[in-house]
Amino acid sequence: MLGLVTAAVSPAWASSADFGTPPSGSIPILYNNHTVYAKPDVLKQGRVLAASVKNGQLYVPLKAMFERMGATVTASSDGNTYTVTRGDSSASVTLGKPEVIVNGMSRPLDVPPILYHGIVLVPIRVLSEALGAYVQWVPEKRLVVVRYIPVSPPPAPTASPTEMPTVAPTPSATPMPVRTPAPYIAFVAAAFSSRSNYNEFVSGQRCNQSYLLSGVYAPPNSRWAGKFDFRQDAYVTNSNLTDALGNQYTQFSTIDGGYAATPVFLGKQTSLDARLEYQIADPRIYVGLGYLQTSTNYGYPSLRGLGAGVEKLPELRPGISYFGSVFYYPTASGNFTVASPGSSNNGRTYRQQYAVTKVDVGLALVFRKFPVFLYGGYSGDEYAAKQHAPVGQTHNGPYLGLGIKL
Repeated sequence: MLGLVTAAVSPAWASSADFGTPPSGSIPILYNNHTVYAKPDVLKQGRVLAASVKNGQLYVPLKAMFERMGATVTASSDGNTYTVTRGDSSASVTLGKPEVIVNGMSRPLDVPPILYHGIVLVPIRVLSEALGAYVQWVPEKRLVVVRYIPVSPPPAPTASPTEMPTVAPTPSATPMPVRTPAPYIAFVAAAFSSRSNYNEFVSGQRCNQSYLLSGVYAPPNSRWAGKFDFRQDAYVTNSNLTDALGNQYTQFSTIDGGYAATPVFLGKQTSLDARLEYQIADPRIYVGLGYLQTSTNYGYPSLRGLGAGVEKLPELRPGISYFGSVFYYPTASGNFTVASPGSSNNGRTYRQQYAVTKVDVGLALVFRKFPVFLYGGYSGDEYAAKQHAPVGQTHNGPYLGLGIKL
């Protein structure tokens, strides 16, 4: 068998003695998953570039295919007998004679080799008989499949080892990691902010108190990360109405489309944003889903909603690293029931809705071998009124604080 073995094939192309009835014409050859003979009856460097069909039998070019498989093909002086050799093994065929001689043993062929346009063609079975290759005619694919893997030569004998003098071992260099491990698996940060606020109670003034608290957990060897972001803004409402006694009031638009007044007060609004994120690129770029919840101290409904966005988490390596995020919550909503005895709207429930966009961008300054870092940036959110919302809201401004990485 010239020292060759049959290649493994899928069950759909299992070897069979019956290759079916091929169509007329010439057939492409797929050799080890690569099409190497595509056009029929065309000479290229003296080789036929396709299998041919003659009288219902498949033929392949002798010299082209066997040399492709690493064997040497020689012809007799009269040009009738062709010998294939590889190493110490050989196989021979003769034009017009339906047999192949493999290492001196005769094996019958269904049809003899032929001469076609000056090229010697042999029945496809010769490839398996002489080389141990897998051959198959696949009628539904109109394709000839040829696969084979040469047997690796046995290893050359090794000489007896010569005893060498003992040499002190030289310490090997420590390989450099392909990717530096992440400098943290979690961090928390807190900051004070100087944010301006606009809603039905205040028109752009700076908040008296504004702070934020955020944290991230990013497990090692995982693309998932979790983040939370808590913020609170406190502000003194507008003094835009004075009664006869000189008392200051805040006049504001109401959910039901009217107006009302209340004594000036310290308003507070808090928001909690929880996110589950998946890393899509380096360095630490994520897409994620978010859950937003807001509440106030003046009786308005708590708003809840789901959203999505993109986020760049800080690297927190020594030096400066940047971060930022954009998340959008298309429907943050909550129910509000009017409690105004004597009013025609008393007991009526309204569905309040906003579309919320949150933006954050900043820098972190990390000191070498020190887990605490500086953390600052600019954050803003916009509440676009959608349903039973008196006016839109905005909260935006810079912040600065400290964080610690774990």
